[in-house]
Formats: sequence, structure tokens, C-alpha cells
Amino acid sequence: MTESTDDILTRPLGLPEAPEPPAGRFERLVAVLRRPMVAGSAIAIALAGSAGLVLLLGDPQGGEPRVEAKITLREPSIRPAAPIPTAVDPQATAPAPAASRLQRSAEELETASGVTVVRPAGSGPTDAVLIRIPPPTAPRLAPAPDPRISETGRHGLLPKLGEGRVRALDVYARAEEPGTGPRIAVVVTGLGVGQAATAGATARLPAAVSLAFLPYGGEAERAAARARDAGHEVFLQLPMEPFDYPDSDPGPQTLLTALKGPENAERLAWALARFPGYVGVANFMGSKLMADAAFEPVLREIGARGLGFLDDGTGPKPVNLPANKSRTPIARAEIVLDATPRAEAIDAALAQAEARARADGFVLVSTSGSVLSVDRIVRWAKDLDARGLRLVPASVALRGARDKRVSTAD
Repeated sequence: MTESTDDILTRPLGLPEAPEPPAGRFERLVAVLRRPMVAGSAIAIALAGSAGLVLLLGDPQGGEPRVEAKITLREPSIRPAAPIPTAVDPQATAPAPAASRLQRSAEELETASGVTVVRPAGSGPTDAVLIRIPPPTAPRLAPAPDPRISETGRHGLLPKLGEGRVRALDVYARAEEPGTGPRIAVVVTGLGVGQAATAGATARLPAAVSLAFLPYGGEAERAAARARDAGHEVFLQLPMEPFDYPDSDPGPQTLLTALKGPENAERLAWALARFPGYVGVANFMGSKLMADAAFEPVLREIGARGLGFLDDGTGPKPVNLPANKSRTPIARAEIVLDATPRAEAIDAALAQAEARARADGFVLVSTSGSVLSVDRIVRWAKDLDARGLRLVPASVALRGARDKRVSTAD
């Protein structure tokens, strides 16, 4: 077949000759399907149709692996009996989970028993412990708060003087145990902030020792409640201005000589609402305030709420005490046991307290709640009865007869 001259001249250069169109119907159909776009569309339609059939007819196990396993039943074999041990290993111990369950049970038993458990540092409930069980005649503290001597203030629950002049000083105090002989009252201050030191003092010290709590920290109320549960009467420590303020800063809400009466009254109300059940207020620092006329309205408010005031003796004794027109009960510690924080110095101060008690019949001493101070007091108090001496609560200095007080309001 030959091409015409016109076709040769009019065909673009570099292009192949146009193929001849297929002659038959089948050939034309095959030619159409060979086109890329048409072939792709046909494949997509086929896949969509297959998926539709699967969805319509369903194949719950389609695509999942299938395995056929043959199950053969066998007769159970008889396991030989374990040999009986001939000896018991003394070093054998229970598995760790069982030991943990026993330890938890021991802790729960101690908590539910209501007794005071004292153990060496780092030991657990399964170790040897010293358990102090109070005798049936031991004094029990009244529940707090008592609605007869409580009222709601701006900052929370406050103590008040009840009908018939019922005082928190009397209701919340620990009763003096019967006995004879010289008496020593000990008040431990600075508690409620350090949880370990507070828990140690509460658990280890004899119940007749009084504990004073700072108004700071979220644990103050709970720590004071635990102390009362253990038989300790408690005091609230009031942050007050010292002579070297602000170099020595008692903390927020400190009562200051430069403040007006209503401002100090507001700070006092804040402190009094920190927790219930205390018999009186003790100073935290405060040597400057206690020697200033600004202390008189504070002292009056303390007495009007049925409380006493205890000076821990850490500051110099004021030469000119402010007027105490309200006749609020006041007492001052004669000896600070850890004024020199060394073991031999604390032991010497305790010996001095014994001598003062034998001479005067009664002495009030104070100390911080440091581990060292608590250790020396616990050691000293072990055989106190054998030496003819008695521990009594610090409230004796505030609510007893005149000869029991270190100092009197009048």
C-alpha cells in the first residue's frame, strides 16, 4: 500500500504513522479496554463490586487465620506426694506478700487498740516494741470542741467563757493524778510544724507532759487532736514580737507593738481559731510585746475567753509587766531545759528542776520539741516515781491554788 504525496507532506514530522482503525466489533472493544484510563476505571469498578458483595453477603471470618487442632483426651496422671521435710530451716521466712499482709494487719491492730506504741527508729510493727497501756485510773481528756465553751467567729471556731463561768482552762485540762511528793510540770513547745518531731513527742513522752502547738501548717489541728487522744493537754502558741524583730520573725499574723488594738485583736482571733481543745495560750517569742502596753488588751481577751497564759521563759523576764486588770491566770516557766542544746546541759537542767521541786514543792519547766530534748526527758522520767517525784500537767500552774502557781494574776 502506498501513501499519497499529500499525506506524506501534511503529517507532522517525528510522529509514527496513525494505526488503522480496527475493522471488527470485538477488535474495537479490545482497543477501547487497552486505553489506560478506561482500564483503571474498570479495575476500580470491579473492586467496588467485590467489596459490595462482601458487605451484602457477609464473611465474618474473612481475612482471619484458620487453624485446625486435634484434641486428644488423656487419663489424668497421678502426681507423687511431696516428701515430708525432716527438719525446719530456722532461716525460712514467709514470702514478701504474706509479710506485707502481716505488717498491715499489725499496723491496723495498733491503730485500733488505742494504746501508744513506741519503737526504735526504722523498725516495723513486727519488731520488738514498747507498748504503753494507760492504767484504768489514768485521766481522760474531755472531747473537743465542747459546745458549751465554743462559738463561731470570722476565722472559725473560738473558745468562749461558758455559762456559770465554765472555762476551757478547766474543761480541757488533764486532771492531776493522785499522789504525794514534789511535782514537776513540763511543757514542750514548737510542735505541729515538723511532723516527725511532733509524732515522736506525742508518742514517746509521758502523758502528763503538756504539749504546745504553733498555729501554722495544715497538720496543726490533726496533730493537736492526736496529742489529746494520747492524753496530753495542749496549748496554743501565739506568735508575738521579739526585741530583735524582724531579724527574728515569728511568722505570719504576728502580734506587734506598732499595730493598733483592733489589728492585734484580729490576728489573735485568727490564731485562736486554728484548732480546738487547748487549755491556754503560750508565747512564741514575744519578749518585746509582753513588756509593752500593747499586750494588756491581748491578755484581757485571752482571759475573757476562759484561757490562761503561759510564758515559756525563753525571753528575759519583763521588769514592768503590763496591767492585768482582767486577772487572767498567768504562769512563767522557771527553767528552760534546752537553753543550751546539749545532752549534758539538758540533764543538768533536769537535775536543777528536781532540786527546785524538792525545795518549793512545784516547778514549771519548758523545752523545745527537738529529738534531743525528747530523748533526755524520756530517759529522765523512767524512774521518776522511784525518786519520789511526780509529773503533773502544766495547767496546774494556772488553775491550782496559790501555792501551786509559779506566778499569780493578782
